[in-house]
Amino acid sequence: MVLPAIRTRHAFFTGKGGVGKTSLSCATGLALAEAGRRVLIVSTDPASNLDEVLGTPLGQTPTAIAGADRLFALNIDPEAAAQAYRERMVAPYRGVLPPAAIQSMEEQFSGACTVEIAAFDEFSKLLGDPAATRDFDHVIFDTAPTGHTLRLLTLPSAWDEFIASSTGGASCLGPLAGLEKQKALYAATVRQLADAAMTTVVLVSRAETSALREAERTRAELAALGVTNQQLAINGFFAAATPGDAIADAMTRRMAAALAAMPPGLAALPATTTAFVPRGTVGLAALRSLEQPPDQSAATETVSTGDTPLPPGLCGLVDDLASKGRGVIMTMGKGGVGKTSLAAALALALAGRGHAVHLSTTDPAAHLTQALGDAAGPLTVGRIDPAAEVARYTQEVLAKAADRLDAAGRALLEEDLRSPCTEEIAVFRAFAQAVHAGRKGFVVLDTAPTGHTLLLLDAAEAYHREVQRTRGEMPESVTALLPRLRDPDYTRILIVTLPEATPVHEAERLQGDLKRAGIAPYAWVINQSLFASGTQDALLRQRGQYEIPFIRRVADQLAPRACLAPWLAEAPEGEGLRRLVA
Repeated sequence: MVLPAIRTRHAFFTGKGGVGKTSLSCATGLALAEAGRRVLIVSTDPASNLDEVLGTPLGQTPTAIAGADRLFALNIDPEAAAQAYRERMVAPYRGVLPPAAIQSMEEQFSGACTVEIAAFDEFSKLLGDPAATRDFDHVIFDTAPTGHTLRLLTLPSAWDEFIASSTGGASCLGPLAGLEKQKALYAATVRQLADAAMTTVVLVSRAETSALREAERTRAELAALGVTNQQLAINGFFAAATPGDAIADAMTRRMAAALAAMPPGLAALPATTTAFVPRGTVGLAALRSLEQPPDQSAATETVSTGDTPLPPGLCGLVDDLASKGRGVIMTMGKGGVGKTSLAAALALALAGRGHAVHLSTTDPAAHLTQALGDAAGPLTVGRIDPAAEVARYTQEVLAKAADRLDAAGRALLEEDLRSPCTEEIAVFRAFAQAVHAGRKGFVVLDTAPTGHTLLLLDAAEAYHREVQRTRGEMPESVTALLPRLRDPDYTRILIVTLPEATPVHEAERLQGDLKRAGIAPYAWVINQSLFASGTQDALLRQRGQYEIPFIRRVADQLAPRACLAPWLAEAPEGEGLRRLVA
């Protein structure tokens, strides 16, 4: 069992949601610290669980990790960073401009794009300014899921182009001077990322086709940005000690086949492999165990399931959803928990019962077509594609404004539409339109990982307030979005989790955030349960026993309704999706 070898001062761990970036980055940092190095681990993920894995409450300044000398960590809190950024931009004008002007400025800084640029601002200070981390030998970044990370890494060039072409000073982020001052720091950040002597990028993946496909996409896009100092880390690799168990054999075959079909670009990278760990990776002891091979001959202890029955499968859930006849079904949860597979399986099941169904995704990583394979059946499939939505939105805005703008005014509007914030608005409008379509049939939305989804819902709240304030012209889909999300007869939200510590805790936080927004989840789905699979493999049975307390916590304490989906020998792709809800 091998952890990634980090010899550079900076290291990034990135990859598809749920592949174990946080576990590997923390285990690697801990190993470096125990080898005598001073290490800082930084999370840039809006849905960070760094505190939980390291067993120490964290803030936005380096915090010593209890029980690990020379190891420190911090979270970049996007919301707190955005608040600080807003105040830094607005404060100089307080007492100078009228209150109405100050309020207008604050509204300009209220969008999701401000959250993103503010988080990147904090990230750049750590990477682009050596003085900020001079006390550490290594700085390890546990980054957000791939789509978000790529946006984070491409922001410097995007904003640089926007600043260079800007002449009028208009931007959805307010005065451009706030960004102009950061150009030197952003340029230093990009140089650090591409410097192989200073930075290593670790592409974390499972031995799964979809995860490896995502890792290859990341490799290619980073290479196009000039970041070629990459290595591959395969996490959670399993090979049955003895053949004969259907589940263990299927898992072994799938992982071996995925690695054998690895894209050539990935296969050429330096690689390490970390084995499957049956007892989770929360806490320092568990992180240290990543360097030790698991004992596949160990007997599994017996854990009582108590008197309460375990949750049922998904068939009854499909029956209840189908009885509504129309509406929106959203799968939400931490990256990598199986939202895409579940959304596709539900859409197929509803279409198979004769309902009109449209299946779509707001996830930047978008794997719907791969999940469906040849099993699309009588349903339509779409994707909210950011580039297409920006082009459509820009054309619409310019067309509406053409008759009332002179050349200078049009140039100013075109300038503002070139800002990265336009993408947030365009994608949001497309999301609202998808929800709007639920009036006449079923719309099944595979949503982005938790942090990104909450930004989307925050945007809904912001739009709703703006419409109430201005009574301006807004599409019906936008004005009706928040009430529809809050209407349990129109929108059914399914929280998807795995029977493990971090996904369950993350789903619990998601449910709390939804409730604060006035949105009540319809049900929880505990996905990919080895306990429910019937496996007799010693190592997988250990994992199944480990799952029981988390299954019971969801069923008995957290979920208004809970369903349990087993790990299936047949992959949940193509026709295998139908087995999920059989």
